[in-house]
Amino acid sequence: MKTSVIGFPRIGTLRELKFASEKYFKKEINSEELLQTAETLRKTHWNTQKNAGVDFISSNDFSFYDMVLDTATMLGIIPKRYRELHLPQLDTYFAMARGYQGESGDVRALAMKKWFNTNYHYIVPEIEDDTVIDLSGNKLWEEYEEAKALGIETKPVVVGAYTMLRLCRYTGTKKAADYVDAIVEAYQKLIKKCEESHIAWLQFDEPSIVQDMDKDDIKLFRKIYDAVLPCAKSCKVLLQTYFGDVRDIYQEVIRMPFAGIGLDFIEGKETCHLIETYGFPQDKLLFAGLVNGKNIWKNHYEKTLNMVNTLRNKGIQVVLSTSCSLLHVPYTLKNETRLSQEYVSYFAFAEEKLVELRELSVLAEKENFTSDSVFLSNYNLFTGDRNCTNEEVEKRLSLITDDDYIRLPKRSERQKLQKNVLNLPEFPTTTIGSFPQTKDVKANRSAFRKDEITEQEYVEFNKKKIADCVAWQEEIGLDVLVHGEYERNDMVEYFGEALGGFLFTEKAWVQSYGTRCVKPPIIWGDVYRKMPITVEWSVYAQSLTKKVMKGMLTGPVTILNWSFPREDISIRESISQIALAIRDEVLDLETNGIQIIQIDEAALREKLPLRKSDWYTEYLDFAIPAFRLTHSGVKPETQIHTHMCYSEFTDIIPAIDDMDADVITFEASRSDLQILDSLKDNHFETEVGPGVYDIHSPRVPSVEEIEKALEIMLTKVDREKLWINPDCGLKTRGVPETDASLGNMVEAARKIRSKMASEN
Repeated sequence: MKTSVIGFPRIGTLRELKFASEKYFKKEINSEELLQTAETLRKTHWNTQKNAGVDFISSNDFSFYDMVLDTATMLGIIPKRYRELHLPQLDTYFAMARGYQGESGDVRALAMKKWFNTNYHYIVPEIEDDTVIDLSGNKLWEEYEEAKALGIETKPVVVGAYTMLRLCRYTGTKKAADYVDAIVEAYQKLIKKCEESHIAWLQFDEPSIVQDMDKDDIKLFRKIYDAVLPCAKSCKVLLQTYFGDVRDIYQEVIRMPFAGIGLDFIEGKETCHLIETYGFPQDKLLFAGLVNGKNIWKNHYEKTLNMVNTLRNKGIQVVLSTSCSLLHVPYTLKNETRLSQEYVSYFAFAEEKLVELRELSVLAEKENFTSDSVFLSNYNLFTGDRNCTNEEVEKRLSLITDDDYIRLPKRSERQKLQKNVLNLPEFPTTTIGSFPQTKDVKANRSAFRKDEITEQEYVEFNKKKIADCVAWQEEIGLDVLVHGEYERNDMVEYFGEALGGFLFTEKAWVQSYGTRCVKPPIIWGDVYRKMPITVEWSVYAQSLTKKVMKGMLTGPVTILNWSFPREDISIRESISQIALAIRDEVLDLETNGIQIIQIDEAALREKLPLRKSDWYTEYLDFAIPAFRLTHSGVKPETQIHTHMCYSEFTDIIPAIDDMDADVITFEASRSDLQILDSLKDNHFETEVGPGVYDIHSPRVPSVEEIEKALEIMLTKVDREKLWINPDCGLKTRGVPETDASLGNMVEAARKIRSKMASEN
């Protein structure tokens, strides 16, 4: 049986791409050295897959920043402001991803959003009215030839035309419909060029068709591919989908002349039913996504092989595939030296999933695979006891009542009390939580982990950093302060380390966006709080200032969504367990005098089902109450904040308001502020802090730029409800740019206050 991989991690075994790119940004290496690093990584990744016996290996899945941005560049979708910088091609690309501030000009980065239901972020392409979509650039073909020179035949992968039209932002009067003909022509040229290069298979990624599609959407998809596919002669086209099923368009798709169709059997609830009901053409290859590309648990061979046999018995030609790109899981287990074999035996990262594909492909060809030693080893793993339950946690959950999800009095009454108690100025200024994690901070944490310094030395260092941070914020003039989070590595990993039920890796990094990588914890068992987590740090920070100090927590939904979750219990149960643990921390902070507590839910939307019909029943009906459970026990005077970033929230505004927080901060600097219109239209009750500048870009916003943004915000948000803050935490930023940016933000707030006062 043949095997396929939709895409492979591109950051390298030890984040080599991240470090090379960051050196390039700092001008420590030149473009040739960066390009050489990239070529070395591609060679390694291709050979790794070839040596594992993968038959359909992808090329063009490598990217310096983001595959959607790569595709936009290939199509000439480069906004005028970036072209006018007149930078080299690579630097223009990075300017779109990160922004640019230098001799050639000053531009902000393109917007960034979550990639469907993952923690990966894509760059949102902008199409202007004068944008000319046409095939340009040779990256796809250069990387194909690069692999071919190594003796490896690959299937180049590119974002499909339909998904590209759906993901783009249209900044002028024209809309997607106005660019259909142009994008069709570009993809026709793409296929013809692949024909000329004798490329055997070409993969079009079309994840947008797993979302709700109406008649017009289906008509558009048909129009695009009815025009594009006839150009394919010897080059076979694979329609690749993932993150769900294609129920709305399945019948049309199987009748279209795709040589192969990739379907997700992990997240595609209806995939099996669709095949059972409508069949699958015997003259096409079914790329069956049966090896989970998003989670790190081993594949259940018995279930997978039974499904393969079911499909084959229907006469279907099956290629065993990953369910999505493997960029969503860590690279390899080989670097994990601290996890015991008991734990490791249950996991499969990207390299190990290649082994699973090979083993499954061999087992699938055996008449009686149940007697094979490889199969039996896997079978015993899944039938054994993992010893991961906790009776106390289960009992506590069973005692939760409906009243535990309700905070009293109602929000409007609480907000009046809070304004009197906190006595903050109009348009309060604050930050989202973290401050720059400088080299000495990282070195201190590393030395403590390696037992090179004592716990007292570690704590004293962090207290000194906190004291400096508090003084720094007072000097800048911020109204609500934070302690800086110098004791934290990652916002989820830090909390997971203080909770029972979590496991932690050493080097299991996963790309979140660009050079930003995260190391998600693994939820092994039932979750509970072992001891207070943040109380000591927050209380110490509050003792240093008369201003209000925010306690900083990560919410239960985000902790789950940014971890690798269990597969033996429901998401609902896992989130509820974590919510109770965070509730304990919230109440302890309040008891110790912390008046504002921020419970971040940056990843709230991440596991929102891609189909609207499932939003509430399969997610929001328990995710939102779980957040309320964390804070429902506090006093009315205690102000609860939450934070969300880089997601599309406009369509779930009522659910966000139902979280019953007092204040929400969110990303807005890269967006068109459409979310503010939605808040107004939905009579949003929560006070809001739309981010006034982008922390994912190194550029420093001017006072005038921030002031202008605030003036726009005040046309959409009631003045008594507006907070002023950056988009997100400042962990990844440098000290000088942070100081300048926050200083400009505070000055803009002063000007707005003065202006509003003079108008009254």
